[in-house]
Amino acid sequence: MNKKYIVRLTGEERSELDNLVKKGKTPAYRIKHAHILLAVDADGPVWTDEKTAEAYRCNRNTVTNVRQRFVEQGLEAAMNRKKQDEPSRKCILDGEKEARLIAVACSTPPAGHARWTMQLLADKLIALDVVDSISDQTVRRTLKKTSLSRT
Repeated sequence: MNKKYIVRLTGEERSELDNLVKKGKTPAYRIKHAHILLAVDADGPVWTDEKTAEAYRCNRNTVTNVRQRFVEQGLEAAMNRKKQDEPSRKCILDGEKEARLIAVACSTPPAGHARWTMQLLADKLIALDVVDSISDQTVRRTLKKTSLSRT
């Protein structure tokens, strides 16, 4: 089977990967990617993708993707994980909703309360139709991020 992406490591790249694997002071996925590149090197052992995947206990697609990233983008891209195109979750509070939260937090607390609690703030945002639902922890993280002191 002809490979579309053929990995050819220079002597410098090979020694860098060897040192990385021997030290072991890096995240496990980087060590695995280094092993993969060393195994599929056209000037080295030239393992198949299937053999490499089996030897390093990963999916064949991982081997193919590492090989492709190395050929197209270089060593550093092959060693790191692929970045997400967009976040897994959408932010509940955008800038406008965050500003509403801060305005409510800075206002006087409801009658019978000395100050705003996270749950009171979450309930108020829902009552004002700023959001459909929100947890008190999301409110806490947002206020912490903006360095807003409730006192």
